[in-house]
Amino acid sequence: MDASHPEGEAAARWVTIEEWSGSSASALSRTAVLTASASSLTAHRFGSRWGQIGSRMLGAFVPEGFPGSVTPDYVPFQMWDTLQALLGAIGVGEQSATVIGATFQWFLRDLTGMLGGILFTFYQGSNLDSNAKMWRLVADFMNDLGMLMDLLSPLFPSSLIVIMCLGSLSRSFTGVASGATRAALTQHFALAKNAADISAKEGSQETLATMLGMGLGMLLAHITRGHALSVWTSFLSLTVFHMYANYKAVQSLSLTTLNYERASILLHYFKECGEVLAPQKVSQLEHILPFWSTWRKLNKIKLPHERVHLGAKASMLTHSDMLVIAKTRSHYENTNYLLLDKQGSVYVFIHKQATPADVLRSFVHGLVLASSTQTSKSQHLEARRWMDEMYTNFISKLQSEGYSTERLLSHSILWRAHWLHGQHYEKLK
Repeated sequence: MDASHPEGEAAARWVTIEEWSGSSASALSRTAVLTASASSLTAHRFGSRWGQIGSRMLGAFVPEGFPGSVTPDYVPFQMWDTLQALLGAIGVGEQSATVIGATFQWFLRDLTGMLGGILFTFYQGSNLDSNAKMWRLVADFMNDLGMLMDLLSPLFPSSLIVIMCLGSLSRSFTGVASGATRAALTQHFALAKNAADISAKEGSQETLATMLGMGLGMLLAHITRGHALSVWTSFLSLTVFHMYANYKAVQSLSLTTLNYERASILLHYFKECGEVLAPQKVSQLEHILPFWSTWRKLNKIKLPHERVHLGAKASMLTHSDMLVIAKTRSHYENTNYLLLDKQGSVYVFIHKQATPADVLRSFVHGLVLASSTQTSKSQHLEARRWMDEMYTNFISKLQSEGYSTERLLSHSILWRAHWLHGQHYEKLK
């Protein structure tokens, strides 16, 4: 609504946005309330920082959206499974085990790996699903790095413990990333809902490959025995080839789920040509090398999807931001999200009642707004018109190409919002 209209000025005299935090829409707690008038901004915060940290730490051990995102038998299964893992760690079930266990060095190495796996899950757990191809490549790289640490440790006796711990830490990342991405890729392959069969057959394939590899490895060890240079040359050459094979394997995947980058690529092509690319074409355009992202950040280069910040915190809003939202709110009527264009980035505020379909729509809307060529006064109008006229057609064409449009694979949206505006507490929804 244009602020020049009298009714627009009246309705924009104040706006209130509540900030809610939680791992799913069914388990949210209010953390802040911001109210802006034409001349001032007031903010009230709820809860403690320690409580928020505790919730984040719990997220490293239970699935996103727990308990609503899992079946009722998940908890008892995990309790008994954890108990047997505990007994196995103590030594129950192993013939050569004792109560004391291994030496301090091995204990420290294993402890480092365990803590590393937990921390990695804490920081990257929800991101593994949305970037399965990249993290699958990272997992293989970290595994090779762990092997390199094992080979280097005898060469530096004074730093043996440090090198061993670094190798264990590297392999712990491998275990988490490989297991999580393996599950995501198995679901992708299972057209006939035969994920268990595919997983079992993949295990057989890996067992056969391991047996052949062991035979070739013993042959190579016999040939290079006593020649340190040959050993290292063989190891480094095979490692480089191993990484190349992993890269080609990951590059060959044509995923039909939508993450940030795939959605951005598809939308850009659709806006230019009116059609959507096939999954095989999109796969060739994806960036799956992790250091590519680091290089872009160092050179301050942002891809379109990196300008859209999904699930922004309401408490980050300033007084001027709130007034901008009040003026542009009419472009987001009947939606479960708000968009704020600020300093070249688009911040997406997700309503606490938003569904996965709303999240996907909000991200596409954010991409459209970020790519708008209009001035700040009319870019929200232009983006809303595009969404009204083209979004349904865009989703329909995606479905016809076999893409899954039920949800957007994104990081865990921990922050949501609820908003009121105008003079009569009219709900913007």
